[in-house]
Amino acid sequence: MAVVREFTLPDLGEGLTEATIVHWMVEVGEVVAIDQPVVEVETAKAMVEVPCPYGGVVTARFGEEGAEVPVGAPLVTVAVGAVPDDLAAAGPGTGPDAVAGAEGGTPDAGGASGAPADGAADSGSGNVLVGYGTSAAAARRRRIRPGPGAGPMAGVPRPPGGVADGSAGAGAAEATPGGSEAAAAGATAVGAIGVTAAAGTSGAAGSAEAGAVEDDGRTVAVISPLVRRMARENGLDLRELTGSGRDGLILRTDVECAIRARQERETAGAAGAATTVGADGTTGAGVTGGARAGAVTAVGPATGTGAAAGEERIPLKGMLGAAAEKFSRSRREIPEATCWVEADATELLAARRAMNVPGAPKVSLLAVLARICTAALARFPALNSTVDTKAQEIVRLPGVHLGFAAQTDRGLVVPVVRDAHARTVEELSAEIARLTETARAGGLSLAELTHGTFTLNNYGVFGVDGSTPIINHPEAAMLGIGRIAAKPWVHEGELAVRQVVQLSLTFDHRVCDGGTAGGFLRFVADCVEQPALLLRTL
Repeated sequence: MAVVREFTLPDLGEGLTEATIVHWMVEVGEVVAIDQPVVEVETAKAMVEVPCPYGGVVTARFGEEGAEVPVGAPLVTVAVGAVPDDLAAAGPGTGPDAVAGAEGGTPDAGGASGAPADGAADSGSGNVLVGYGTSAAAARRRRIRPGPGAGPMAGVPRPPGGVADGSAGAGAAEATPGGSEAAAAGATAVGAIGVTAAAGTSGAAGSAEAGAVEDDGRTVAVISPLVRRMARENGLDLRELTGSGRDGLILRTDVECAIRARQERETAGAAGAATTVGADGTTGAGVTGGARAGAVTAVGPATGTGAAAGEERIPLKGMLGAAAEKFSRSRREIPEATCWVEADATELLAARRAMNVPGAPKVSLLAVLARICTAALARFPALNSTVDTKAQEIVRLPGVHLGFAAQTDRGLVVPVVRDAHARTVEELSAEIARLTETARAGGLSLAELTHGTFTLNNYGVFGVDGSTPIINHPEAAMLGIGRIAAKPWVHEGELAVRQVVQLSLTFDHRVCDGGTAGGFLRFVADCVEQPALLLRTL
């Protein structure tokens, strides 16, 4: 007799209390293995694949894609013992006989349970951090088609709520989790609309919905459920869009641009088709790149009583809400101060060019600045600290876990380079490149986004000279790097055109005074002007 186990959303750490369902990775009636990811969720910090600790047949899913789920709420129910133990432990698709038994026969429901005993770690998984299984991922997942009164679902009670239609997923395509296998073996009937299963573009984890087949037979290339929801909430027909992604994939930016264009057309119509001039001097309505006065970007429906026409309301939830709370807390708790200095970066650029010789690992400018930063923190350790407000103590930290600001489609994130003080310039460059690519793909783990001790913020990439950044709480300081631009500069007693950069340091005045902060910033500036000074710190 199968036993139905309920798997709830676990505590994802870092004080997170809820998550948004982004993509279901299993269907009702599908055989899952122990520690197999069943759903991808978005927290305020990262995208996380959540593995299920039970092996068996999925009998119900709770929550639609895009819905917010609190910690402790049910995600799925699994009928443990409805499939052979070796299939539940090793994963579906382990052999033709096992698959045949799962799809058509009546498997043996006896034997030991496929779930780990309460309070004990399963031998195939161990004590696993949520979102990161220890066992190898299953090679393939197969959806089963239980017949009436037979198959793995026979004798399994239907749980209240959720989706428990065992026929869902019949004829669905097979997909390889973690790969980019493009397959479309058929369509699953969902009401009057079919869904083609395929494993999207590179960087997409697991299988994803490649698009909905419309009445005219055309497949709309959309993977992200968030993109579909945004289009639906704004009354946008995805069939009218041309995707800018690979193979015509419709991205979030495509939907946002279409919404902006529609808002501009409506504004132009209300104003009597008034002509506007873009920032590039081109005249006409709806100029690409031209900023129209009064134009509003709508990312969701306006809410609230008495909302003005075209008013934009953006919920402070998810990453946006978490960032807002962190910024507010930083300003409430940290008495910050900022100092800045201009430096001649001509020699720094020359040193970087000398490092990037053919055949050698490529070194980024940010990596060189990161190496300078770790050297400065070794001289001024007070800035690599935090304040314990409860104990009323300054805690100086032994290692430098260097965060750096990275802009992504989901907003600003701060990946953390672990043990940056122990890495060479080449190692720093490789790790920064890896974290940046992972951030843009939305795949950073919580461990890669937390526990930084100092942040490096290169806002110069936006063409900005200076800034007074907000400290990344609970850190004690942040170093800002402005753009490097050609400016007149006195060099060796003569006026010359040099590559000049502005450096700014925002620091917690509780951990040090202005002399320490100024000494740190001056050392950084000296190393920028004379990179050979770094040799003294090696």
